[in-house]
Amino acid sequence: MNALIIFTLLLCLMLTGMPISISLGLTVLSFLFMFTQVPLESVALKLFTGIEKFEIMAIPFFILAGNFLTHGGVARRMIKFATSMVGHWYGGLGLAGVLACALFAAVSGSSPATVVAIGSILMPAMVRAGFPNKFGAGVITTSGALGILIPPSIVMVMYSVATNTSVGALFMAGVIPGIALAMVLGGVTWYRARKFNYPRMQKASFSERLTAFRESVWGLLLIVVVMGGIYSGMFTPTEAAAMSAVYAFFVAVFVYKDLTMKDVPRVLLNSANMSAMLLYIITNAVLFSFIMTNENIPQALADWMLGHGLGMIAFLLAVNIILLLAGNFMEPSSIVLIFAPILFPVAVKLGIDPVHFGILMVVNMEVGMCHPPVGLNLYVASGITKMGITELTVAVWPWLLSMLVFLVVVTYVPIMSIWLPRNLGMM
Repeated sequence: MNALIIFTLLLCLMLTGMPISISLGLTVLSFLFMFTQVPLESVALKLFTGIEKFEIMAIPFFILAGNFLTHGGVARRMIKFATSMVGHWYGGLGLAGVLACALFAAVSGSSPATVVAIGSILMPAMVRAGFPNKFGAGVITTSGALGILIPPSIVMVMYSVATNTSVGALFMAGVIPGIALAMVLGGVTWYRARKFNYPRMQKASFSERLTAFRESVWGLLLIVVVMGGIYSGMFTPTEAAAMSAVYAFFVAVFVYKDLTMKDVPRVLLNSANMSAMLLYIITNAVLFSFIMTNENIPQALADWMLGHGLGMIAFLLAVNIILLLAGNFMEPSSIVLIFAPILFPVAVKLGIDPVHFGILMVVNMEVGMCHPPVGLNLYVASGITKMGITELTVAVWPWLLSMLVFLVVVTYVPIMSIWLPRNLGMM
């Protein structure tokens, strides 16, 4: 009964158009004052201890690094490198877009940043080369979602905060699924380009490829700094985030010189605004998790499922349906912070690996970012392409369908997620 009251309150507040963070906070306070005897002192203590986590510090640093890279010309050089490698294949510029998104995702940790950085440069080039607008929009919108699966990922950090799962293990677990999804999206791009005979570029010479690599190597080295530092034990994920922010600043201002010192305060302010918004959501989500645990809702859900004989397969199917439906109305950060504390205890009771469950949730978030009505990547891509949401939805469906098939594979083949961190001794 209490669960019904909580979710009814939350749904009613969200339907008024209220931001999710405020809806969460008001739901918690209303329920605490009207339906429980929980002392306010324990609420304040839980709020403090809930956000007093070292991992949370990684979020503003990764956001700052992503903003330096987005404004610092790294994306342009990565596109040039990707084009030199695959531009001569069918749908060359489209394939270059998938590869560039994968590379930029590995240094930014954000899907919208990836769509903006790659799409704003590549989309006009694809139109000039003779590609239909819909083809380019479909490639960039879906490939940009790799930003939250290929590490480092801000959404993975949030899952870690919500469930106390190792951030380092999650980052390593995202490598193989991230590369696999990039290959799937690239395969769809290649197939459609070949089917409709879209343009191909002239094959780049070895010297051209080498020049493009040299120009982009400073950006690519950030992947080595973050992942190499975490794997070698030199940095914790949070320290790697701080290093990536310092490195991105150095590359953007002193190496590529696309940013001047006068531009730095603007980048810092943008990063602070975004960080404050996410940290406010986390704060309210911690309180929401507190009342869910206090009312024993996750435990009751687990007992009900086990009592009715629902096993791992049925549970994972239900999780995917719930998360895909939530993706119709909410953005990834909110979904992870609301649903992870509820679903995670059930998953653990059923014997599902916490790292595998985290990757499953992230892939669901990727799909949610690419479909209406609130797919964040759709809105970002709409601003770049000047296409309506309905038109964009039609444009992305071949890639979106392949992502749904990929989601099924990730869900029921856990070795894809856990093989790498297990072999690296991280779990």
